[in-house]
Amino acid sequence: MPHTDSQATPSEAALLARLPSALDAALKAPAYAAHLAGIDPAAVTDRAALARLPVLRKGEMPARQREALPFGGFVPGTAGGFPRLFTSPGPIFEPQRAGEDPWGGAPALAAAGFTAGEVVLNTFGYHLTPGGFIFDTAARALGCAVIPAGPGNTEQQLDLIEAYRPAGYVGTPDFLKVLLDAGAKAGRDVSSIVKALVSGAAFPPSLQAEFRERGIAAAQAYATADVGFIAYEVPGEPGLLVGDGLILEIVRPGTGDPVPEGEVGEIVVTVPDRDRPLIRYALGDLTAALPGGRIRGWMGRADQAAKVKGMFVRPEQVAEIARRHPGLGRLRLVVTRADEADVMTLRAEAATPETTLAEAVAETLRAVTKLRGAVDLVAPGSLPNDGKVIADERPVG
Repeated sequence: MPHTDSQATPSEAALLARLPSALDAALKAPAYAAHLAGIDPAAVTDRAALARLPVLRKGEMPARQREALPFGGFVPGTAGGFPRLFTSPGPIFEPQRAGEDPWGGAPALAAAGFTAGEVVLNTFGYHLTPGGFIFDTAARALGCAVIPAGPGNTEQQLDLIEAYRPAGYVGTPDFLKVLLDAGAKAGRDVSSIVKALVSGAAFPPSLQAEFRERGIAAAQAYATADVGFIAYEVPGEPGLLVGDGLILEIVRPGTGDPVPEGEVGEIVVTVPDRDRPLIRYALGDLTAALPGGRIRGWMGRADQAAKVKGMFVRPEQVAEIARRHPGLGRLRLVVTRADEADVMTLRAEAATPETTLAEAVAETLRAVTKLRGAVDLVAPGSLPNDGKVIADERPVG
């Protein structure tokens, strides 16, 4: 978060003090040693010195990791030294840090009104990706009991709600609406859910208002698989509060240069952890700084990746679809919103727009992205020649 060094909070001062040790550990990883060649860890103790280090872009990690499995040479230890090992769309391979709340989520849940002794329905996925565990460990660190429900299986979820009477929900806002609508339609009692912490998908004002009308106080968090909780909503306060476990910078997209407070730029995070150091890690997400250690929240992508229903879709995946269907021309994956849910439509140039081809491309889209989407075959040359393969047309704010 853009503080000047003279204004650094006590928690940030402690993080800055840990930077030399974390950099020393990072230099023991071969790829980091090359990336940070020539730096003096002992000299990096403030934001100005940190800003002189090179940025490492998340978008590069799938290719870097393929060159040196599993972590691309950016982790000092071995895979066997971590509690859990995950993969995120890309794919990006992620180790879990040690500790009771390794992703730093308990403060976000507390800010959203969750308290010890409550039951929490966790609908983030537990299979291979870390989302479920990120929120699970946070809730248990707070003293809550967790139902590891995962996504989908709506009927069974309604059974769980009626049996365990969870007060809280964690998951995407879209799926909370699905559960509430399904419960109302089937006459099921889901009234125990009175609070929620949502993430992983757009949470527009219209859906926020709907949850309020249904008696649910829903806050939002900004989290990623590799970092964990980055910022979270404190009800009644502006923007999102940046978490205590990381140093957040906002830089001009495509550079590592910090921008002034209020200017939109790309989020770069540093996590000074010796086992899993992240040094100036550019996430590709856009935001702007607010006073008091806050950010405006997610404001779009600095690159062309888009988060759809809690999962990232990347240009590399669109390229893979094109590779599997060489007869297609240009492709553009358009992401919109309909009925308070994310919607994907792949527009593809095809000389012969046959139904069987559209069906085959749709199946490839699902296989590659793990998400369902429509396919719209269009005439050759009808898509813009602007290099854009993912168009996120969802409203911001």
